[in-house]
Amino acid sequence: MKFSILTLFPEMFSALDESIIGRAKENKLIDINVINIRDFSKDKHKKVDDTPYGGGAGMVIMPDVVYNAYKSINDDKAKVIYLSPQGKVFNQSKVKQLSKEEHLILLCGHYEGIDQRVIDEIVDEEISIGDYVLTGGELPAMVLIDSISRYIKGVLSEESIEEESFSDGLLEYPQYTRPEKFLGKEVPEVLKSGHHEKINKWRKEKSLEITRVKRPDLIIKKED
Repeated sequence: MKFSILTLFPEMFSALDESIIGRAKENKLIDINVINIRDFSKDKHKKVDDTPYGGGAGMVIMPDVVYNAYKSINDDKAKVIYLSPQGKVFNQSKVKQLSKEEHLILLCGHYEGIDQRVIDEIVDEEISIGDYVLTGGELPAMVLIDSISRYIKGVLSEESIEEESFSDGLLEYPQYTRPEKFLGKEVPEVLKSGHHEKINKWRKEKSLEITRVKRPDLIIKKED
């Protein structure tokens, strides 16, 4: 899986060199290419934005610098995603869908946004990570890369993916490890029994119970 990121702040993506994603990069399971939009400015001061037509607060990223940055990738078959609060809200179903793509181009907006003309020209889909506004698309882009990479073969074990939250439409069951007793609370006896059928039953029941309490909307969706 290849990710190309169009951004004004490439330094932010150094966080992807750590942990599971960092190891996946080292093992060449995923490829992350960060392109600085500012490098494509023809202005001597590397200016990439201007005031909006019609007035209003803030600045708008100019279309030509974004378009030229996009064309430098030279892959017309790649799927282009614009991280935007106007997009459809990201969920696990979309994670699985996007994990089947070979190459994703993630466009990160900033300031008051990007000139609509270049969005209309190159963007295939707009995605939001929630109904709130951030200062830019860099953090949402990292969320997409992290969540999608988990479904790339070899990044995680298949068992880890199958048992995590949302894998079957429900939240994950509680997890425990040593010490056996902590602050007067003990690990549930069934988990120490070695009886896999009883453990699986307990986990399914707890998963359903937790989902009913924390995310009842998921139960409704599952029933629908």
